[in-house]
Amino acid sequence: MHDLGIVIVNWNTRDLLRRCLQTVFDSQGVERFRVVVVDNASTDGSADMVCREFPAAQVIRSETNGGYSYANNLGLRALGYRGAGAVDADAPRYALLLNPDTEVPPDALASMVQFMDAQPAAGAAGPKLVLEDGSLDLACRRSFPTPEVSFYRFSGLSKLFPHSPRFGRYNMTFVDPDQELEVDSVVGAYMQVRREAIEAVGLLDETFFMYGEDLDWAFRIKEAGWKVFYHPQVTVKHVKRAASRRSKKAQFEFQRAMLIFYRKHYRRTTPLWLHAVVMLGLLVKGGPSLWPEIRVPSNP
Repeated sequence: MHDLGIVIVNWNTRDLLRRCLQTVFDSQGVERFRVVVVDNASTDGSADMVCREFPAAQVIRSETNGGYSYANNLGLRALGYRGAGAVDADAPRYALLLNPDTEVPPDALASMVQFMDAQPAAGAAGPKLVLEDGSLDLACRRSFPTPEVSFYRFSGLSKLFPHSPRFGRYNMTFVDPDQELEVDSVVGAYMQVRREAIEAVGLLDETFFMYGEDLDWAFRIKEAGWKVFYHPQVTVKHVKRAASRRSKKAQFEFQRAMLIFYRKHYRRTTPLWLHAVVMLGLLVKGGPSLWPEIRVPSNP
């Protein structure tokens, strides 16, 4: 049995993917790992590059860009994770979702495996992610976007009072970035999940196209009784392409993901007046393109 099964989803990120894989295969201290690269119908020759330069990696070529959850699930199934209650005997002890725009230090993979080995209650964990300028990637440690937490974030209160335990809860900005702590969720750019947790809750929810699927996975993992940890003693570089963050498609999918997450986990316990406020806030942030999604009736 492998210690670690790594799934990297790629869409037209050939050069970033090459660097990511170089750092992965240069890793030290963890020998029993598998790498599965799922290519989401790229047009830049990414899959061919991987086959040519990294023959140890398994490549899955998806004929369509089915989104982040869909592609990760292809990779997870290739590693032997079939779904809730269905995991192959030889599936790795840990699954790692890793973005192609990350670069891992030589000891990062081994250190994260050792950390989770020492934390048997940990269903998932993630390291400290830093951007190219050395600043913290705020998404690497988060609270769940409850209606209250989402209001603080979208109203700007979280930026005005980042050191407030109340207003800064979404990105945990009131906590020292170097402090290890239990969190609601880590980010899918580097999300390591225990085999038994996957067996308990299943794979990613493919209703999410991009964004939100990691939050949802963490929610289900914690709901099943596991803990999620932020482990800043391991630091990983995250390039995090600016172009995708500015694209209208990305902005739409982010708000759509928040809508899906809210309906799935909070709608049933949210009073009608607050539900109306949440829908209005999402419409303001998501714009008219989100209206067809909002107007679809959901079960209260």
